[in-house]
Amino acid sequence: APRVLGLVVAGFVEEAGSEVRRFKKGDRVFLTHHVPCLTCRWCLKGLQTSCETLHATNFDPGGLAQFVRVPEINVERGTLLLPDSVSFEEASFIEPLACVVRGFRLARFTPPENVLVLGSGIAGILSIALAHSLGAGRIMATDINKHRLLLAKKFGAERVFEAQEDLPSRIAEANDGRLAEFVAVTTGAPEAFLQALQCVDRGGKVLFFAPAKPGAQIAFPLFEFWKNGASLTSSYGAAGKDLADALELIRHKRMSVQAMISHRLSLSEVQEGFKMVAEAGQSLKVIFEPQKI
Repeated sequence: APRVLGLVVAGFVEEAGSEVRRFKKGDRVFLTHHVPCLTCRWCLKGLQTSCETLHATNFDPGGLAQFVRVPEINVERGTLLLPDSVSFEEASFIEPLACVVRGFRLARFTPPENVLVLGSGIAGILSIALAHSLGAGRIMATDINKHRLLLAKKFGAERVFEAQEDLPSRIAEANDGRLAEFVAVTTGAPEAFLQALQCVDRGGKVLFFAPAKPGAQIAFPLFEFWKNGASLTSSYGAAGKDLADALELIRHKRMSVQAMISHRLSLSEVQEGFKMVAEAGQSLKVIFEPQKI
């Protein structure tokens, strides 16, 4: 099958693509690892990230390599030509930002709703920055890491709180006596899912963006949630429109994504990079430069 050879997540094309999408040698492209079939019942309903094909597609040999082989279906449905104004570092944000874009769209975020983001890791910071870019009202954020709370303020949060606080009271105190209209859970801590239900205003929206560990459960306040009239949405991954929208946000400099990069490492430092992310200390966005061994 035809293949494209390039760098991950963005790089130069070495070979032409398929009949549907063709690229010439030297084109700067973004590649996505998972793509939908666009013909199954989930895709036809707009639920591309539920598509079985999306869960089965990938690169060869994988993302952490100088070169990769990209299957034809990924070339057709998961490759975007990068504008000259978008650097490879900025392009490394297309996929994670697209996931956030999809979550906000599925949960029907409508400015100028006020926003509460639970967790200020990279997904949380992207959520804060996206909310700010889209014209949200007051933006609030939480985390257990004080360094990340400072980053949340840097990228658009008006008020920040330590996750261990009495959040419903603090949110109401900071938000003119009201709870949050739009709550995004970007941490997998089970406590955060329960906090989201406690902090959403009547008729508000809760986005379960981050996954919890398999088997994790919370005591769901059924009556209170029913009485509140809030809506609950989960979101996984990103599809074509989300990726294209993310690229446009980056191309038009609507978000300062490059400023979110905390570490730039070589491929030989992969284990160190994953350790940084797992420890969640001073790292935010760690990128690997494949040209550096």
